[in-house]
Amino acid sequence: MEGTGDALPSSRAGFRILFVCTANICRSPLAERLARSVLGPPFLVSSAGVRAEPGRPMAEPVRRLLLRMGGEPGGFVSRPLTPALMADADLVLTATTAHRAESVGMCPAAAARTFTIAEFGTLSQALTDAAVIRPRDPVRRAHTLVEEARALRGLVRVDQPDIADPFGGSRWAYRKAGRRIAQAIEAPLHLFTR
Repeated sequence: MEGTGDALPSSRAGFRILFVCTANICRSPLAERLARSVLGPPFLVSSAGVRAEPGRPMAEPVRRLLLRMGGEPGGFVSRPLTPALMADADLVLTATTAHRAESVGMCPAAAARTFTIAEFGTLSQALTDAAVIRPRDPVRRAHTLVEEARALRGLVRVDQPDIADPFGGSRWAYRKAGRRIAQAIEAPLHLFTR
């Protein structure tokens, strides 16, 4: 059953990762572009916002930060989160628990494959430490990682599941959000690409 989180999709190639924040101009585009800088095919990485206005550029402080972190901001425009985007994603990573709840509210079938960015990072790190993700095929490995992370929910403590919105804040606020995102996605990206 594709799109339910219960089985591996068989009718399409690739693994779709969707990052979600509020306006899709700060946290989710930063995470999207950092992930894209590491992942190639068969991974398809995108982002959206629960209150995004379509077609807005990435916030300028995020664009500058992303360049310093090795990502490519070119061509980015915001888009609103839709039930179809949620249904199509193999993994949804949100900036906060509130975004997770709102996203899952749009597509309840995606609940099992929707995590906060920080939560998924912590769970992935636990799996990295346990060395349990073994499939060689990157798509199967990614699906296995999602299944194993889901099984660890509630068993592994996630101290700070939310990444604060830096919009309108100081350069330090943007750097802090960027650092937290980069740290959180490090373990899953390592598992996806090893």
